[in-house]
Amino acid sequence: MESSAAIELAKHILLVFGIILAVGTFSGLLARLMRVPDVVVFLLVGMLLGPGVLGLIDIKADSSINQLILIFGSSYILFDGGASIRLKVLKEVWISITVLATIGVLITAAITGVAAYYILGVPMIVALLLGTVIASTDPATLVPVFRQVKIKERVAQTVMTESAFNDAMGAIVTFTVLGVAMGAGEFSAGDAVFDLLKQSLLGIAIGGVLGYLAAMLISHERYGFLAEYAPVVTLMAVIGAYMSADGLHSSGFMAVFVFGIMLGNQQTFGFKPEKHDERILEDYIMTTALIMRMFIFILLGAQVDFALMNQYLLAGATVVVIFMLVARPVTVFLCAGPDRRAKWSRNELLFMCWTRETGVIPGALAGLLLGMKAPGAEIIASVTFIAILMTILIQATTTKWLAGKLGLLVE
Repeated sequence: MESSAAIELAKHILLVFGIILAVGTFSGLLARLMRVPDVVVFLLVGMLLGPGVLGLIDIKADSSINQLILIFGSSYILFDGGASIRLKVLKEVWISITVLATIGVLITAAITGVAAYYILGVPMIVALLLGTVIASTDPATLVPVFRQVKIKERVAQTVMTESAFNDAMGAIVTFTVLGVAMGAGEFSAGDAVFDLLKQSLLGIAIGGVLGYLAAMLISHERYGFLAEYAPVVTLMAVIGAYMSADGLHSSGFMAVFVFGIMLGNQQTFGFKPEKHDERILEDYIMTTALIMRMFIFILLGAQVDFALMNQYLLAGATVVVIFMLVARPVTVFLCAGPDRRAKWSRNELLFMCWTRETGVIPGALAGLLLGMKAPGAEIIASVTFIAILMTILIQATTTKWLAGKLGLLVE
């Protein structure tokens, strides 16, 4: 009987996967025809296929299969984003990225928290917890958007790199505030800074070492005996980077992003891959990242809890508007504006103010709070879903239009 139940469950999951791949393929074509980022269409299609409408996809947010897709999918998308980053560009803007990914998260969380306190009427600690959950940007959304919308290189790479690095900060601040909210501890700035440095530096070190080894095994003239298996090497290394960093209580997402940077800049380190092998690897990464986007955003849309979201729709949307139009612009101008090395133009800063989608990571944090029965978890989850929908549907779809108006599009 147990074997039969397991087989039926496996068949059901296989059917769901087939539906996601089939619908995702046509959704991607539709997005191309509509000239909008495909993650927008994937999200809307997921909402249509979920339990709230057609009921064709019903994979719970806290299920093992969903967590597997989220972890591996986000990791691979981050790796893909890291591979598109150029070190020469980062040298110009590293100060802005560092400040945005650390102090910027605190500024965004504080402004959003104060807005939630007055608009939602929740205790300040719950309001701050909401602010920390949605303060970090989402690399799983931004990386594919910038794959499709070609804008000025240093702006795109700054926003993508910030989104990869601020996840660690967002998670640390969230769980620090959660400890206070649940009476499990008090806030310690020193501990938070130490934890952030440990997570960041360990993640960077692990990603750097594995990235260098992967580049050597793929592209070294003498030791590159795995050139034919480069796609498999990337899969192994992405999993290895994430699990190694996570096992050492550091940022797995940062590790895979740095791994991508190392592999994408392998020529800087003296490795010279064959053009044919390089093209095969690029095609494989692009296809795999597309499949991961399909799964992540269709499932994310299918898991939107309409009943929960509707409870706080008007007040939550008001908080998100302040989050988008006040918190983010203040953060960008305070953190990146003074950077004399980068010499940001007003149009570049305005673009960064608008482009900061919320997605997978904040959604996962909100789900964790629900599972832990944290104070105000339902309100936090509701507003987080609203933030995900509003930022992806409004900001992602207008990225190309805004970039054109600000003169940042490139051919």
